[in-house]
Amino acid sequence: MVSSRAHSLYHRSDRKRSLPRGSGGRLPMAARRGPRPLVPTPTDRVPHELMVLSSALFDTLDEGEILSLAMDRIAAAGPYSAEAGYLKVDGDLVPSPRNGQLHALAVDRRVRELAGEDGPVTVPGWPWGRALGLRRLERLHGYLVVTSHSRPTEAERSLLTTLVRHTAAALSVAFAHRRQREDALELHRLREERTALQGRLISVVAELGYQQAVHALMADAAASGGGEDALTRVLHGLTGLPALVEDRFGRLRSWTGPDRPDPYPEPDPVRQEEMLYAVARQAGPVRIEDRLITLVRPHGEILGVLALVDVRGEADEHTLRALEDGAASLAPELAHLRNLAEVESRLHRELADDLLAGTDAASAYARSEAVGHDLHRRHYVVVVQWSNRTADGSFAQTVARAASAVGMHSLLTRRSDHVVLVADDRPHARALYEALARETGTRSGTIGVSAPCDSLDDIPHRYQEAQRALEVRRHSREHYGTTFFDELGLYRILGPGNDYRELETFVQQWLGQLIDYDSRHHTAMVETLSQYFDCGGNYDETAESLAIHRSTLRYRLQRIRNISGNDLANVEDRLNLQVATRVWKIVLGEQAGERRR
Repeated sequence: MVSSRAHSLYHRSDRKRSLPRGSGGRLPMAARRGPRPLVPTPTDRVPHELMVLSSALFDTLDEGEILSLAMDRIAAAGPYSAEAGYLKVDGDLVPSPRNGQLHALAVDRRVRELAGEDGPVTVPGWPWGRALGLRRLERLHGYLVVTSHSRPTEAERSLLTTLVRHTAAALSVAFAHRRQREDALELHRLREERTALQGRLISVVAELGYQQAVHALMADAAASGGGEDALTRVLHGLTGLPALVEDRFGRLRSWTGPDRPDPYPEPDPVRQEEMLYAVARQAGPVRIEDRLITLVRPHGEILGVLALVDVRGEADEHTLRALEDGAASLAPELAHLRNLAEVESRLHRELADDLLAGTDAASAYARSEAVGHDLHRRHYVVVVQWSNRTADGSFAQTVARAASAVGMHSLLTRRSDHVVLVADDRPHARALYEALARETGTRSGTIGVSAPCDSLDDIPHRYQEAQRALEVRRHSREHYGTTFFDELGLYRILGPGNDYRELETFVQQWLGQLIDYDSRHHTAMVETLSQYFDCGGNYDETAESLAIHRSTLRYRLQRIRNISGNDLANVEDRLNLQVATRVWKIVLGEQAGERRR
């Protein structure tokens, strides 16, 4: 198969070659530039044509054209015919497109057998045939296969040898020029490649230098002890954009740069979780509105958010890299702070647990000083329960943040379904509840607050009072909010420590017939009576709370009168029935729940 390079050589020769044709042919370029030569005599015609051919051979640098010229003008050396021609390309002999097709395979095989030497070639119909190597300085450039109808004379052989040498010399010059041209092109390519590599190397070195400088600045900021503030200052200085750190709940920890919102917007818990999830799914910083955000999450746990405010979309790859490096530098700092907080929280929790169970005062005072809490102040026990949250570590942290936000200093622990605070001051009536509603995104929570603790020995009993206040609130018309034990009135008498047997007897006396009737007929007479009293005897409110018609309520109240034998219009009956329903609903209902648990 003819290589692409050989095809190119022969293709150019077909388009460009200019064959001399003796006195009647077109003269080579060198001959055309001078005066018209004299017409040679028949005796001088052969040497003259060879000189013209030789000039034409050296007038071109195209190997394919040189071979074609030699094949076309072989008759100038004698009674010869050019049967075939070959060029050596990339170590292989490539036949000329001008080769005859009739005996091509046999001639081709014979030429290759000669392995670079001259030798006879048998071509049917030609008495004499020879393959002549086109050599120069021991290098083979190709072959000419020449045939003749008669054996050449010595003079004709000499002329043929001269033509072969001239052709080989012209090919040698053409090959050398091509190698020089190819070498020049290769040198140019190598120089361009070197220039490109040098440019990339310079860019890499500059990028590495910049990265090392950024790493050094971030490391210095982390080592300075300045925490998040030091890091946001460095990040703002590198990027020119406002830099900020938020905790994982969306609360601002640090801001460096202009245009800080004042006040900083209160985070929406639902939107914050959606944002963290969206950013966590992506690799690298993520643009959300006018901020570039990356998560600070050592070992996969999200501890906070590092962000740049990029209102105009000016951030480039260096800005993104600096933001990622900043997050990597901030991760150990936040992890360290988290670990300290966990240790402090554990010590607080252990002390709170011991206080609720009852502990040695001297030991408790010493431990409270170690954790920075003053137990010598008057304390209150606060119990927090939220309907859509289990009392796990996450909810305990939420309660701790809310308490801190409203200025409460407390020791915190948790139980199976509620969180307990031992606070050093009486909580505000609504502040903690409102703060937790913002934190959780829902208002479905209940808080119970004890009476004040005058000594550490009071704390276990006050814990029961806080639970009582919470249960009363949960069973009242307004389920959610804050209830203080010292505002419970009658429920303080019905609080923990009283004799449940006496209470059960009292309830049985006033509500026993209704309880039995409900049990037998699967009705709700006791609940109807309880709601009636809770609504202050208002028919419309009671019917609405029970989701029944007003006439149905009237019927039930009449049945209650008939079954119990008590008159709701009588002041004494009404008072005892109301107290009985309260005890049944809150105190005995809670006791039954505890037995079930």
